[in-house]
Amino acid sequence: MDRRRYPRSGARRDRGPGASHALQRPRDVIGNANVVIAGLFSAKRRDHVDLMDELEAEVTKLGGVVAARFVQRRGISGDKKGHSPGGRASMEQPYSGRTLMSTGKIEEMAEACAHVRADAVVFYNELTDRQRKCLTAIFGRAVLTLQDLQQTAGHRP
Repeated sequence: MDRRRYPRSGARRDRGPGASHALQRPRDVIGNANVVIAGLFSAKRRDHVDLMDELEAEVTKLGGVVAARFVQRRGISGDKKGHSPGGRASMEQPYSGRTLMSTGKIEEMAEACAHVRADAVVFYNELTDRQRKCLTAIFGRAVLTLQDLQQTAGHRP
């Protein structure tokens, strides 16, 4: 057995960038921090501005400052009636199983994080563990959700 490949039991493993953020409470990450907020919404949702305002209010309540705001709306592709494959049926689905949003939007957000020196990114949408891990690696910052913030504030989602 190659010992370099398999660390001995009890040895600490490097869990990659952002691993320490998972251990911190959202209040500790958000308090006095520059935060980028983001949400992916179906084109059918007309209240996405109100939902993003709700997210901003939660960040502000925990002491964070919203430095940038990103919304991606998933519309209908295809002809006027929306009958082409992937159109209406995909409106409620994420663009990517890895990152939730499209590659271009994620790149735009990463640039904004660097520009505004963001400490965290907070999504309106729930994220899978895989998405959270991938986004944390891309952004190099803590990645949280509205649900994380509401649980911290003592709310029930």
